[in-house]
Amino acid sequence: MSTSLSIGELSARTGVTPSTLRIWEERHGFPVPTRLGSGHRRYDEGDAVLVAEVARLRDSGMRLDAAIAAARREAEHQQQVAGGPRTRSVHARLLRREPALPVHRLRKRTLVALSHAIEDEFCARARDAHLFGLFQRAEHFAPARTRWRELALLARTTHVFADFPPGSRDEDDLQLVTLPERSPLLREWAVICDATEAPIALTAWEVPGQVGVPERHRVFEATWTMVPSLVREAARVCADAAAGTPGAEALAEELAAAPTGDRADPELASAFFNRAVAYLDRG
Repeated sequence: MSTSLSIGELSARTGVTPSTLRIWEERHGFPVPTRLGSGHRRYDEGDAVLVAEVARLRDSGMRLDAAIAAARREAEHQQQVAGGPRTRSVHARLLRREPALPVHRLRKRTLVALSHAIEDEFCARARDAHLFGLFQRAEHFAPARTRWRELALLARTTHVFADFPPGSRDEDDLQLVTLPERSPLLREWAVICDATEAPIALTAWEVPGQVGVPERHRVFEATWTMVPSLVREAARVCADAAAGTPGAEALAEELAAAPTGDRADPELASAFFNRAVAYLDRG
């Protein structure tokens, strides 16, 4: 699907002003544009259909966040009925399921601190967890390899995704998954712990146009959640991406079930916050 529509053209198609579209994007993560190297937004025909539906639902009296969620659910349902592919982006799947999730622009060094807090707090508490890590590049995973081998000893399954050479292997407890050249996951960062005791999903999408930016200062749009059903959605995207690897079919079948409970645990949220602050303070 081409991404040929400018924000002005999208506005003309849908009757939603450019300033309103920018506010929706900033506050609700919708619509999600493709960014050119110049920073200009581009949209496809599917975006125009979604925006028009959201405008219709809003005009009928529905709250904006509910209208966005309803339009996205219907679009994904229609796609699946038609036999189309499911969303292959963890970040996009979460925002489609829950448009109200806050999105923050964070530097890579901040994401490292948040990821370590998750690895320490949640993976230490969780039993029989399914653990997933998106590292984009194999070189980014290399410094974390020893740490993730130790995490894999505590988890039920552990999958790490990056541009690994085909056929890459690690220890039996740690499954390396090679991402194809055009996979959306190559632009994403994530740490996902799907477990009954301590579920959490941290996911981020790398902002385009950062050629020459120092590694630790690269900027991502990030969000996180401890709601079990949303964590399960993020895990399902990763399980889909791991199709064809050992145990992938059984993993997908298990994750197809609904998780137990559907509320974030305030005690865990507090523990995560405290540990994340400690990591950030270390710099």
